[in-house]
Amino acid sequence: MLSPVKALSVEAFDQFVQLPENAETLYEYIGGEVVEVPSNPFASKISIIIASALFQFVAERQLGHITGEAGGYIVSGERYAPDVAFLSKARQESLATEGYNPTPPDLAVEVDFPSTYQSQRQLRIKIANYLAAGTEVWLIPPEARQAEVYAPNTPVRRLAESDTLEGRGTLAGFSLPMKRLFA
Repeated sequence: MLSPVKALSVEAFDQFVQLPENAETLYEYIGGEVVEVPSNPFASKISIIIASALFQFVAERQLGHITGEAGGYIVSGERYAPDVAFLSKARQESLATEGYNPTPPDLAVEVDFPSTYQSQRQLRIKIANYLAAGTEVWLIPPEARQAEVYAPNTPVRRLAESDTLEGRGTLAGFSLPMKRLFA
């Protein structure tokens, strides 16, 4: 999923990603490391299924913004590019038009494929920072055909393929059968 490039300060990272030669590459800043975020069709498909369902729900209710992996966020001082994210209009009326959005998302979806020791280590750092920022996280490891739901001050919930992802807070009423992700 993620491969470390080099260690930089967050200020140096912000300059690094603005260089013309880096314009076509997506990077995250995780635990002091610059990480290139490659994509693959399988993980992208799962992300699109989730994003599509969320977009329809959010658009019908005019709740806010849905972004894909190219929509980065500043989270606990770091820079993340979740595969799918939701940010409510109540927290931020309009999204940033360049760089990483200054307000962390309400929901971040991370599809961990292929899952490696390194991707799991980086995701644990991201999840801790997301939770500290008040962000709910849906971690999808497709190889396991399950999901892990992390919410601030709440025990982790593990969902099987026969379960349903459900929204909380602003997304209350949203539901997506897990089996749709793996069809």
